[in-house]
Amino acid sequence: MDISNHPCFNTEVKEVLGQVHLPVAPRCNIQCNYCDRKTDCIDENRPGVTSAILKPSQAMIYLDYVLEKVKNISVVGIIGPGDPFANPDETMETLQLVQRKYPEMIRTLTTNALGIGPYIDELAKMKVNHITVSLNAIDPEIGSQLYSFVRNGKRVLGPKPGFEVLLEKQLEAITRLKEKNIITKVNTVVIPGINDGHIETIAEKMAELKVDILNCIPFYPSKGSNFAHLKEPSESEMTEIRKKAAVHIPQMYHCKRCRADAVGIPGEKNSRKIFDKLQECAQMPEFFSDERPYVAVSSLDGRLVNQQLGKAEELLIYGVRDNGGIYFVEARKTPKPGGGMQRWEELSAMLSDCRALMVAGIGDNPRRVLSQKKIDILELDGTIVEALEAVFEGHSMDFMVQRDVKACNKRNPMAGIMGCGF
Repeated sequence: MDISNHPCFNTEVKEVLGQVHLPVAPRCNIQCNYCDRKTDCIDENRPGVTSAILKPSQAMIYLDYVLEKVKNISVVGIIGPGDPFANPDETMETLQLVQRKYPEMIRTLTTNALGIGPYIDELAKMKVNHITVSLNAIDPEIGSQLYSFVRNGKRVLGPKPGFEVLLEKQLEAITRLKEKNIITKVNTVVIPGINDGHIETIAEKMAELKVDILNCIPFYPSKGSNFAHLKEPSESEMTEIRKKAAVHIPQMYHCKRCRADAVGIPGEKNSRKIFDKLQECAQMPEFFSDERPYVAVSSLDGRLVNQQLGKAEELLIYGVRDNGGIYFVEARKTPKPGGGMQRWEELSAMLSDCRALMVAGIGDNPRRVLSQKKIDILELDGTIVEALEAVFEGHSMDFMVQRDVKACNKRNPMAGIMGCGF
């Protein structure tokens, strides 16, 4: 097992090498009774908290910045703020992008394992070889006290049947991960009066499944959660629990309960600049895609973004080369006026290979149709060159934005539906 450069697995590098967590997974498929999910809470250092949510392409711009500013990063992880496999498309796309650009980086994730099953083979092929599974009980009577519900596919299950399904998926996933020679850590939240007397039993079972290391995490009383009234276990209680568990399986002793957007040495607080960059990236349009590599522009003169969409007889299409150079692709005739909503449906089909549309103005109907097709609407005032450089190179375009545009994600639309990052 190669853990030499992973600060969560190797105590010898825990104060030397750092990590970056990419918060691309906001949704969760279970509701833990100890978890309260938050965004924009920069003073808390615990799972389930992030300052912003990123799309995969935004995460890559952010990662480029972090790796330029913080030189000791060895691990790129996805730990929420929800569950990676309640957000499988975003998770897998992000991991693929990281693998393609930074193949030398350790890629890791933390999951409750309810939805990981269909992706294990692909994860192994991608060499995602460090995975953490959050497992808090193996006894249904105890487990049913830990969760309000479990969403298995389209079915929402109550505490006891939900836990039974969750446990079955977790044990199956751990078995398959070890069959693929993936280094597997299990996180167990120790909750006084609930599962604190059950940890050694969990340790025995995890040892039987050949789990590499067990991380007993002291419960954090999150305001707003169902368990907010419970007390955090004492250091002496945690020491005794870990001592008993260590008889069966190696223990992790240095967990810092990192945020879903943590950067640097585990336990360090993110700098103000890191928070600002994260929030800036979350406001950028998501445009990188092999299937949708272009940006469309509405312009009267080919120099400025200065024409309303409804008056445009053609749109200018631009792309970016592998070396970063922006180039003109072609001009495309727009559907003729009239025809009501059909005009905008035809336009969205015409722009199916475009990730964004830059305009000087746009009506509600075309905005609604194009947004439904996941075409970002950028209502700007500036030169085409400046706007394209901002989009393709990941710079802020605040100085060009005419007004608060929903498609630009000026306000975080995911607030209030965060998932669990433990």
